[in-house]
Amino acid sequence: MNNSFSKVAIWMVIALVLFTVFKQFDGRASTTETVTYTQFMKDAQAGRINKVDIQGDTLHVTPDAGRPYSLTSPGDLWMVPELVKSGVQVSGKAREEPSFLTSLFISWFPMLLLIGVWIFFMRQMQGGGKGGAFSFGKSRARMLDENTNNITFADVAGCDEAKEDVQELVDFLRDPTKFQRLGGRIPRGVLMVGSPGTGKTLLAKAIAGEAKVPFFSISGSDFVEMFVGVGAARVRDMFENAKKQAPCIIFIDEIDAVGRQRGAGLGGGNDEREQTLNQLLVEMDGFETGQGVLVVAATNRPDVLDPALLRPGRFDRQVVVSLPDIRGREQILKVHMRKVPVATNVDAMVLARGTPGFSGADLANLVNEAALFAARRNGRTVDMSDFEKAKDKIIMGAERRSIVMPEEERRNTAYHESGHALVARLLPKTDPVHKVTIIPRGRALGVTMQLPEGDRYSMDKDRLLNTIAVLFGGRIAEEVFMNQMTTGASNDFERATAIARDIVTRYGMTDSLGPVVYAENEGEVFLGRSVTKTTHVSEATMQKVDHEIRIIIDEQYNIARKLIEDNRDKMEAMAAALLEWETIDADQINDIMEGRPPRAPHVPASNNDASDHTPPTGLTSAGGSNTATTPV
Repeated sequence: MNNSFSKVAIWMVIALVLFTVFKQFDGRASTTETVTYTQFMKDAQAGRINKVDIQGDTLHVTPDAGRPYSLTSPGDLWMVPELVKSGVQVSGKAREEPSFLTSLFISWFPMLLLIGVWIFFMRQMQGGGKGGAFSFGKSRARMLDENTNNITFADVAGCDEAKEDVQELVDFLRDPTKFQRLGGRIPRGVLMVGSPGTGKTLLAKAIAGEAKVPFFSISGSDFVEMFVGVGAARVRDMFENAKKQAPCIIFIDEIDAVGRQRGAGLGGGNDEREQTLNQLLVEMDGFETGQGVLVVAATNRPDVLDPALLRPGRFDRQVVVSLPDIRGREQILKVHMRKVPVATNVDAMVLARGTPGFSGADLANLVNEAALFAARRNGRTVDMSDFEKAKDKIIMGAERRSIVMPEEERRNTAYHESGHALVARLLPKTDPVHKVTIIPRGRALGVTMQLPEGDRYSMDKDRLLNTIAVLFGGRIAEEVFMNQMTTGASNDFERATAIARDIVTRYGMTDSLGPVVYAENEGEVFLGRSVTKTTHVSEATMQKVDHEIRIIIDEQYNIARKLIEDNRDKMEAMAAALLEWETIDADQINDIMEGRPPRAPHVPASNNDASDHTPPTGLTSAGGSNTATTPV
């Protein structure tokens, strides 16, 4: 509505300017002289003029024959007796001088019009009708009262520890005297840290909803403008409004937009952003500290925040909102499943085991994609097969069955993915292979999907080395069975080299170089890091690092090649199954590895509860024939 009104107002201003210009041209055209003054006087003396009406400097002439015309008088007062002597009827009135206000308005009208247009466009630049061009410093925080905000802790799942940390804040906002009797004070700030999509904003709303207090919401980018001092003024105005509503909560989303380290980054700090941060620091813990105002901020980049912002007295506590574990994922799925008609065969625990590493937003997207799959088949409920299709789409990408691949490329892709799957099955510390497909998905021509058996929080050296060997399985299979090398293994090599370099330079897992970090400073300049990169590693040490990486790569390459060459029959059987069915699952891979003919693929019915094959939990993905799928 506001947008359409702004467009109409712009066109009205343009129309007014054009009308004024055309009016001036029209006025000039109407006063254009068609007869010279000399000719007029000759006509009057010859008796060819009947009447002359004098209006100021303009003479309206009515001749005996012809059309009336007008001309401008040169100001000769003696012409009137001459006209009367020639028998011309003269009429008119004395010229009135315009008033001072009229002259002032006429002379200043163009300037006033320009000022009005400038104010209008400045209102558009600064957000329109919320205060106008002269209220840049007004806060843009949106307030939700206790009747508007209906989010509670019941709507937040998968972060029990975080809810326990903030439950104390709710109790303090409800009854501060309980803590004040013992000398306690309300924390001035709570910083929520977590990966994107873990529910930081939702948890902040739940705090206000549980405490039944006003909730001011604003983004960190709303403070920073092109004019220096505007952000600081907005911070002051926001806290003044919050003090009037105390006790209340101020929620600043993406605080790293305004709270980054001062004096860092490319070209030093930004004066406007730094002044805004300084004002925020003073408001949170200065001489005039607002009582009853709790600041809750959220960010996924706590490493770039200014240290003064994180000290006690400002953000007194940090609440980590981490990725949910298997129980948390089950609870989150149940929360989102309330919104869709779910079939009785859907088991949230099975889905939770098959989606390790998913955030709350990812799980919400999983439920939505499953509902879309059910709608495509005109189903009345969302069953387990829809969730499996949605999970495969999110993990591996959407199927691209429209691609027509040459037979040789299909065979190459089948051997490539079989190489990944075979090495993953034969090495001890690898994630179980869940599914292998040569159907193009996303940007990959084929995918080998591995799911961990449980949530994993650290990696040992043997598991890292086995992962490198699995990544090399695709290229080795191409060399052994197709006698060629393709570009499909490029992403596999990138990931394998990165893991080997981290083993040597970050994790200290080599005997020759020991537990020393050799990685250079890789901080991003625009995220508050230093412009210059410093290194404390000599050239000779870097040569040793490269030598150790080469040793790791060669050893794992040879291990993967020996496994593939010793199991040619299994490779041939797996590739043949992929060429026939395009997708094989863990049961069929088990048949091939045990020397049995692989069973026919199972077509899930609408009432399939997916209990015949429980997918192992976790998620990693081996490289495809084009590019590897992105791990969640």
